[in-house]
Amino acid sequence: MSCGQIDLKGYLLGEISHEDRRAVEAHAAACAACREELERLRLTQGLLKSLAEEEIPQRIAFVSDKVLAPGWWARLWQSGPRLGFAAAALLAAAILVHALVRPPVIVEPPAPDQAAIEAIVERELARRLDDAVARAAAVWEAREAERRAQLLRQVREEFEMRRREERAQIEQAFEVLHKRLNVMHLASAWRAEER
Repeated sequence: MSCGQIDLKGYLLGEISHEDRRAVEAHAAACAACREELERLRLTQGLLKSLAEEEIPQRIAFVSDKVLAPGWWARLWQSGPRLGFAAAALLAAAILVHALVRPPVIVEPPAPDQAAIEAIVERELARRLDDAVARAAAVWEAREAERRAQLLRQVREEFEMRRREERAQIEQAFEVLHKRLNVMHLASAWRAEER
């Protein structure tokens, strides 16, 4: 069954038959993409269920209602002369504050300590280098572990294949021996009857 034939939404909402549910579960167990999509759908469904239900409004407000009338702040900003007066007052206050505030005294910073800067740079460089080495070592160890696991799987598969071949050979040899033993047994029985 291909991914396009799977109805994950119907499965999640319980809208499909029992046989289709089993088919979807079997496909999801084998297909990582469908399994991730099913998890996303479950998460979305859970989030939607967690939303609180809101009550429907009892009445619709009209433009003439006092509820929609602008407040005093909105009426102030809608007036052109009032807005111009507020801007002029703000500009005058800014000029007054600028005139009263003295310019800051600029202090020359001391010369930097080269030895301290170099020590800080060395520590940061050593920290970053240690982090990079640790990350590289972790990546290498993960790759080696994967390689060892793959080699172990290959050896086990080869061992199992050899074991099956040897078992088949032993069973064939046993059948041949069994047939020979039966022939010998029959031959000895005939000879005993002839005597």
